[in-house]
Amino acid sequence: MPRYLTDQDIADFRAELCRVATERFARLGYEGVTMRQLADALGCSPKTPYRYFKDKAEILATVRAQAFGRFADALEKAAHAAGDDPVARMRAVGDAYFAFAFNEPHAYRLMFEIDQPIDESHPELAREALRARGFVTRQAEDLAKAGLIAGDAALFGWSMWATTHGLVMLAKAGMLRHGAPDWGSIAQHNGRLMIAGARVVSDATPTPAERSTRRKR
Repeated sequence: MPRYLTDQDIADFRAELCRVATERFARLGYEGVTMRQLADALGCSPKTPYRYFKDKAEILATVRAQAFGRFADALEKAAHAAGDDPVARMRAVGDAYFAFAFNEPHAYRLMFEIDQPIDESHPELAREALRARGFVTRQAEDLAKAGLIAGDAALFGWSMWATTHGLVMLAKAGMLRHGAPDWGSIAQHNGRLMIAGARVVSDATPTPAERSTRRKR
């Protein structure tokens, strides 16, 4: 007679399946993983994972949602600890971003290197990805509110994100070795340049009154 599974049994199996799937998807890619391989790694029958997840795509969406959730949590915690200064928060969030990327490489790869649509076909993934995305770009909105940058704050935030992600990928590829600057120095330099550039744009942008005067000349 089969053993009755408690809620804790189910939660434990799902957690272990997600742990194994995270490592396998990150290392082998979506196409390189099968449900049978996951079952073998867990020491269960090939049909057992289907009792907990609809298919392989649902498992991938679940582990990606979990990764985005942990990522957003780490950024929010860092920002909260940094206090009210928007520049200090931006730096703290940046440090937390790099820490997550380097400390959880499998999760980071699942978030940004796996080709799976982020849409309402997987609501939890869409929700957590949106939460992470919104928090990363929100730092630019805070800088704009404090009068430290001008122009399109959302565009500034996306540019900062693209720069940060590019730096992570350079570091992961081993390009920041053999005499290259360390990622921390590059990150600080990029941050200073971007904020200074946004301030220059602010100073150079004519006011409505100035534009009106120029048109009359």
